[in-house]
Amino acid sequence: MSKADPNAPRISLNCAVLTISDSRTPETDTSGDYLSEAIAAAGHRCVRRGLCAGNMYELRKIISDWIADDEIQIVITNGGTGFSHQKSTGAALTPLLDMTLAGFGELFRHLSYLEIGTSTLQSDAFAGVANNTLVFCVPGSTGACKTAWEGIIKEQLDSTHRPCNFATHYLNTSEALGL
Repeated sequence: MSKADPNAPRISLNCAVLTISDSRTPETDTSGDYLSEAIAAAGHRCVRRGLCAGNMYELRKIISDWIADDEIQIVITNGGTGFSHQKSTGAALTPLLDMTLAGFGELFRHLSYLEIGTSTLQSDAFAGVANNTLVFCVPGSTGACKTAWEGIIKEQLDSTHRPCNFATHYLNTSEALGL
C-alpha cells in the first residue's frame, strides 16, 4: 500500500488547465474551476487556464505552446475524450507525446467503472509526456475530473507519495525555477 514520506521535500508544480468544449464558457466551466481549485489546494499553481472548442488544430497549437513553455510542468485537459463526433483530444494530442503512460487510462477507466459501470468504456482518457511536460487528458464532466484528480493525479503529483510519484522528476527543474 502507498504511503507518504514526511521527510521528502515538498515540490510545488506549475500546472495548466484546458477545457475542451463547444458549449462551455468561462462562467460555466465547472470542470476547469474544479481542477484549478484542486491544483491550488494541493499546493501547486495553476499558471495557465484556457477554453477551446474541439478544433483539432487550435487544440494542438495551445498545447504545443504550453509544452514548449519552460514554466509549465503539468498540463491537464478535460473534454473531447468521449464517444462522439466531437472527440478530438486524442487525435490532436497523441502525435505531440514523446511517451505515453498507458497505465493512466487503464487506472482511470477502472476507477470510473467502480462509479458509473460500463459507460466508462466510452472514455478515451490518456496521459503522456511531451518535452518533459506531463499531459493528462480526462473527460469533461466535473465528476470525471474529480475521479481523475482524487484517484490518480493528486497523489502522483505529491512529492511525498511513496513508493514513487511524478513530482520528484521535477525536483531539479523546480529548484532552477526558484519554486
